[in-house]
Amino acid sequence: MTGRTLGDLDEAARNAAYDRLQARLPDVWRAMRLNEPGESVVVVPSVSLDRITPRAGALNQAMEERYLFLLLLLRQPRLRMVYVTSGPVDPAIVEYYLALLPGVIPSHARARLSMVSVGDASPRPLTEKLLERPRLLGRIAALVPDPTRCHLIPYTTTRLERDLALELDIPMYGADPRHFPLGTKTGCRRLFEEAGVEHPAGYEDLHTPDDVVRALGLLRARRPSADSAMVKLNEGVAGAGNALVDLAGLPEPGDPGEEAQLHDRVRAMQLEGDTVTADAYWAKFDERGGIVEERITGSTVLSPSCQLRVTPLGEVEVLSTHDQILGGPTGQSYLGCSFPAAPEYAGLITRQARAIGGRLAELGVLGRFAVDFVVVRRSEEWSSYAIEVNLRKGGTTHPFLTMQFLTGGQYDADTGLFTTPLGREKYLVATDHLEDESLRGLLVEDLFDIVASRSLHFDPSTQTGVVFHMLSSVTEAGRLGLTAVADTAAGAREAYDRAERVLLSEARSALTPRPVHA
Repeated sequence: MTGRTLGDLDEAARNAAYDRLQARLPDVWRAMRLNEPGESVVVVPSVSLDRITPRAGALNQAMEERYLFLLLLLRQPRLRMVYVTSGPVDPAIVEYYLALLPGVIPSHARARLSMVSVGDASPRPLTEKLLERPRLLGRIAALVPDPTRCHLIPYTTTRLERDLALELDIPMYGADPRHFPLGTKTGCRRLFEEAGVEHPAGYEDLHTPDDVVRALGLLRARRPSADSAMVKLNEGVAGAGNALVDLAGLPEPGDPGEEAQLHDRVRAMQLEGDTVTADAYWAKFDERGGIVEERITGSTVLSPSCQLRVTPLGEVEVLSTHDQILGGPTGQSYLGCSFPAAPEYAGLITRQARAIGGRLAELGVLGRFAVDFVVVRRSEEWSSYAIEVNLRKGGTTHPFLTMQFLTGGQYDADTGLFTTPLGREKYLVATDHLEDESLRGLLVEDLFDIVASRSLHFDPSTQTGVVFHMLSSVTEAGRLGLTAVADTAAGAREAYDRAERVLLSEARSALTPRPVHA
């Protein structure tokens, strides 16, 4: 940022300065594809974990490292990258990703990569830590060879990321923080209405338990046969802000005793977040608001998603579809995904996602985003309901881009298939939640030993195999992620299952007590 310091500017002035900065982005975007000297990106994968856990620092670091797949961008021979994390990344992990680069000398790529650590393991957003350290910001800015050929790649976009872009004087590829309300549960429902896309019956902009009870009464009047409903925090992530209300066995809608019994059901509702208390949930509901909506039911109910982007040139592009793997107490927590979504409904959700993407583009939204759906089969017909828009990268972003960067393939939204330049179809199964206490017995080097000795690595000759991520949390949190890529859906599932089975077997066998010889 030039001239006055950021601290001198009020919110309106910061937004005006940000608008001027973002006006450079279309030219940066066009130049990126020219492979000319001076191209660079600054990656700041800052996350905000809403729930404080005993291992929050380790998980924050692992979530920041989840986007190390972006190192595969260094296959572009003149691109320079600055990758920022809260704590230092194990050099062996960096080498692991660089060794995956197709057709690139790893040492050449490493010379174009600057890994920057803040040295602060506290469970706070990385961007907040950066903004507290102006000298470090100066060093990052000095690593950018040409600010007019550089842009910021964040994970999420808040006012903090806007301010970071201003401090570094480089535009940001991501949604303007002023569009944040569009990604809340209340904003999503209004967006779906404007786009003319089917979504669950419900009510938004609620703040108290009394609001929820009234909304449930109205919902029951519209859906008298409903035996359950969802309560959702406006800003819940990965299903953690959801709760299930049991409506079975209540009096008829409008009965004088209905309201009192609805209050009882709301007090007893089942929270998806297993570390969240009812008091904490309602405090957040009061602060940020939320919604009530019907729970979609049928003989088969699934949760696919569609990923899109709006480019700096205003183009809406469908990038991929996925079937989400959900779990947790009420089946609302995101655990992983498979790609692509089943062909029976992939076209249906793609059409609806395009309508939503078009509306977002009209509103000036920029960057990657995902639309989550619930699809239900009743008899032989599939119906689709939009339930959420994530105006950021998400859990399906890194598996898909990992596969795309490693294979050079493309997704065809019309056929619903991903093919490589040689015409081979590719499929994947991925998770961020391979978790087991036995994994805490492994160091990163132990994990790599298992990968090498048990042939769990990605094979560039066949463009199949497994890529691991979130590696730094294996020892402290007993958790890591993986993406399994194969030529068929069954092959991807088989590779995923084998990797999980082998890792857990090796980790558990290592914990078997050894005999002691007196």
